[in-house]
Amino acid sequence: MGQHAESQLVSKMQPERPRLLDQVRASIRAKHFSPRTEKAYVHWIKRFIYFTGKRHPREMGAAEVSAFLSHLATERNVAAATQNQALSALLFLYAQVLALELPWLDGMVRAKRPVRLPVVLSEVEVRALLAELEGTRWLMASLLYGAGLRLRECLKLRVKDIDFSYHQIMVRDGKGGKDRCTMLPEAVVQPLHVHLGKVRVLHRRDLAEGYGEVWLPHALSRKYPRSGYEWGWQFAFPSTKRSADPETGAIRRHRVYADTLHRSVKRAAQAAYAA
Repeated sequence: MGQHAESQLVSKMQPERPRLLDQVRASIRAKHFSPRTEKAYVHWIKRFIYFTGKRHPREMGAAEVSAFLSHLATERNVAAATQNQALSALLFLYAQVLALELPWLDGMVRAKRPVRLPVVLSEVEVRALLAELEGTRWLMASLLYGAGLRLRECLKLRVKDIDFSYHQIMVRDGKGGKDRCTMLPEAVVQPLHVHLGKVRVLHRRDLAEGYGEVWLPHALSRKYPRSGYEWGWQFAFPSTKRSADPETGAIRRHRVYADTLHRSVKRAAQAAYAA
């Protein structure tokens, strides 16, 4: 066998190195970051690569990163939070994926952070807004205001994390990856009972039709294969339709989409203001 043929055979036997973005995704999932964070980081890394003429990030460093971030602030006129997100994505790329240290980015032009006062609704305004909602939308909005839940915390709420006996809600994997306990407002106890009764009927129908499995975090589905079918793990606010998991293709009933509540609250606020 010739030397050239032998080298080709050896190269074929060696496993191919994963593509850069696949390495990024693997690193993000290993740290249990949210799908939204993964999508945002991959987006900004792609933008950075295209900005630098499709050069490999290993060939570049602080100068190119500073130039890209300055471009976002001066040419694209992005908000400070957007520039910080892009910075976080690139710092993750270099530190966690490429194992390279970036010197401090002194030459970067910072996007200006506008000074805004928070909008706080009075009790009367909250009551007027909630009066324009009904059903599940009213229930979710009441939890946002009454229990102090963030939107994604409300959307991700599982049945097992609602404690009617102690009037408590356990928030899992909240901001900063932390758990916390908050109160369950008395005004929503009975409506929430009724709502969960309807959700349970929906879950039983899914099981009867050969479905009923919900997505579980942190690979729990591999450790406890049947847990995804249990009532306690179901989303408190599930979607009205089953859909395919974008990663595995499994047909599941996911949680309700954020835009659903966004649009309802916006319309309710407009109606309350007009009244």
